[in-house]
Amino acid sequence: MAQGWLVYLYIATGGAIGACLRYFLTNQFDSWFGKPIPFGTLAVNIVGSFCLALLYAVIEHHDLAENPYRALIGVGLLGALTTFSTFSIETLALLENGLWMKALINVFLNVSLCLLAGWFAITMTKG
Repeated sequence: MAQGWLVYLYIATGGAIGACLRYFLTNQFDSWFGKPIPFGTLAVNIVGSFCLALLYAVIEHHDLAENPYRALIGVGLLGALTTFSTFSIETLALLENGLWMKALINVFLNVSLCLLAGWFAITMTKG
């Protein structure tokens, strides 16, 4: 049972770090680029997609142990860092304000760049 609780401790620790990192990065990007399109959310989603794909590829190749890194980094840190729910509500807000083109750009950039980041991370790990 102690091993089970330890996993939750890893997730909670990673989650706290990821949430703080997300807050910092989104504020930083918003201060640099403004908020016409939520670039802060886009940035953390791209970074998170890349890092999660990289983590899983490295674990799959047995270059890194699954425990505790999957719970600490994959579920905790990167789960809290990436912001699909924030992406959804920001896109809906753009649509509700009649900003259809910005909403479409936001969806296109988040989906295409996050998939590209994940593909790039996996490709990097193949020899």
